[in-house]
Amino acid sequence: MTLQNRVDPWSRLNKNPVKTATRMGNRGVLHNKSQQIVRPWKLKAWISCVLSFKGNTRKIFSEGRYSELFFLDEATAFSAGHRPCAECQRERSNQFKIAWVNANASGQKFKLSDIDQQLHLERINSAHEKVTFQTTLAELPIGTCFEWHDQAVMIVANQLYQTWSFTGYQTTIEFDSTTMVKVLTPISLVNAFRHGFTPKFHPTAQSLEH
Repeated sequence: MTLQNRVDPWSRLNKNPVKTATRMGNRGVLHNKSQQIVRPWKLKAWISCVLSFKGNTRKIFSEGRYSELFFLDEATAFSAGHRPCAECQRERSNQFKIAWVNANASGQKFKLSDIDQQLHLERINSAHEKVTFQTTLAELPIGTCFEWHDQAVMIVANQLYQTWSFTGYQTTIEFDSTTMVKVLTPISLVNAFRHGFTPKFHPTAQSLEH
């Protein structure tokens, strides 16, 4: 049975059998006892996790347990509005928090729950639609995902734009830096990327940088 737990850059939950995910995450209990998705989110703390942590094992979509979601990579998870887990990725989470606060809160004291509150305003609206914003490519850092003719395109390196898919990054597209695009990655995360925090990519993107 193919579960509806593959997350795309629009934050949608999809049924896709591919096994290329490098990150897992959750938004709370989203499924019923028949393992069907009944809500797009329950918690405001949307996190992304490593696939293996301290040898823990889980039965996917167990009744009453959080719904395990899967992402191609960390950059995809960020585009969908998820942040690094503070338990399985403590150092990564701390690095993210520092960059996010410096970029968005002028060094004020912010807890992760405060960041979750802000991210929730930036990722999905009351109609459960993806929140986006528009700007030029020149304004966007590495790790940002944007929509172009119904495709998700990731900035995987300086002036290197690659189309996204569940199996990895594919066609390279050339753009002028003045091109106006619809940005999928929440704006406060884009700000954090500008302050030196760079998401981790699937190996298909890394190969493009050499």
